[in-house]
Amino acid sequence: MDKAHGFSRRRLLGAGAAAAGVAGVALTAGAPTRDATEPFYGVHQSGVGTPPQAYATFIALDLNRDLANPRTLAAVMKLWTEDASRLTQGRPALADTEPELATEPSRLTVTVGWGPELFDVKPLPPFSVDRLQSHWCGGHLLLQVCADSLLTVSHACRVLTKNVRSMATVRWIQRGYRNRRNLMGQVDGTANLDDADALDRYVWDSAGGTTIVLRRIRAEMDAWDKVDRKTKELVVGRALDTGAPLTGRREADEPDFAAQVNGIKVIPENAHIALANHRAEGERFLRRPYNYDDTDCGLIFASYQRDPATQFVPVQRRLAHADALNPWITPIGSAVFGILPGVAQGEYLGQALLGVS
Repeated sequence: MDKAHGFSRRRLLGAGAAAAGVAGVALTAGAPTRDATEPFYGVHQSGVGTPPQAYATFIALDLNRDLANPRTLAAVMKLWTEDASRLTQGRPALADTEPELATEPSRLTVTVGWGPELFDVKPLPPFSVDRLQSHWCGGHLLLQVCADSLLTVSHACRVLTKNVRSMATVRWIQRGYRNRRNLMGQVDGTANLDDADALDRYVWDSAGGTTIVLRRIRAEMDAWDKVDRKTKELVVGRALDTGAPLTGRREADEPDFAAQVNGIKVIPENAHIALANHRAEGERFLRRPYNYDDTDCGLIFASYQRDPATQFVPVQRRLAHADALNPWITPIGSAVFGILPGVAQGEYLGQALLGVS
């Protein structure tokens, strides 16, 4: 499409939008109450640096009208901004037909992104392990809806999608839930970015937004069930019971990739954690993985970074080439979206980029 209409990330970055870290952000989930809320307005959208909630739904939509018309996109953004600003604070949306379902926000966050057709982001290159299915890929728009209540997530998703039906069509929906372990029995999410300084350095761009890479990874559980426990630990590089690296005792222990016993490395060179470990500082990114279990099962892997090409892609190339886990996992979905910067009261998401009041 012709990006002269204003749908360009570079224009927004050049506009001098403010960037600031959120002091005191924590990425470890606590035990919130049903009436707990997360902020909606701010420099950054909530749902990225927010302590991960128990449930997430990712929805990709395609605009029904001319992509080059900024007023169509502005209309969607205005509706989502108004509805999300109310729902996240435990108030019904303006056209909410079930307002009682909005009164327990349970740390609800609504995070909005734009796909490559609208934003200056690029799709991922192909990887040899990918067996992508078109109905799990792409999209003009992304809604990421997270909360500690499944009912809250479901209600918010319904409100946000039904109110834009005349302008956008749902392309795919992916629903996930968090647990300390994934469905393959492994402790998941270890060694993640864990403070505001790290987010400012690796995640947030100068405008206050970021980029999400969303991968749907099917677990080949019938084959995994046949693998003995020791082999499973060697494949991943961590103990099943504690999540500790094979060279340590606790989950948080740093792996020693050089350690050997009788000339054999304790953590194999092709173990998942050995290849996923960043080889340079620029390869770090934030991860928010969610299990899924519907027609098949596996992991919805969401990563957030300033630049997927320099942060995510090098790591994924190593994994695609040699990860010992590859025989038991299959990437079947992939999408990239630019997560918009946060919004101030009186404005709507993406307003600075669209230039439409």
